[in-house]
Amino acid sequence: MSTLKEAKVGQTVKVVRLSGEGPVKRRIMDMGITKGVEVYVRRVAPLGDPVEVRVRGYELSLRKADAEMICVQ
Repeated sequence: MSTLKEAKVGQTVKVVRLSGEGPVKRRIMDMGITKGVEVYVRRVAPLGDPVEVRVRGYELSLRKADAEMICVQ
């Protein structure tokens, strides 16, 4: 199983689970990233941080550390 951090630009992936703890996991879920939702990887900054994605029809920038907590397929 891979993470959102490993997804390539232009790829659409499906969230399988979130592996964060407490407030960090809650913040990710509040952004609309929940199990079963599809996430489109729009672009990655030149140094790899942040990752820009489209989820539920809106644009979202995620830190690499947060993207690593999101397991996708």
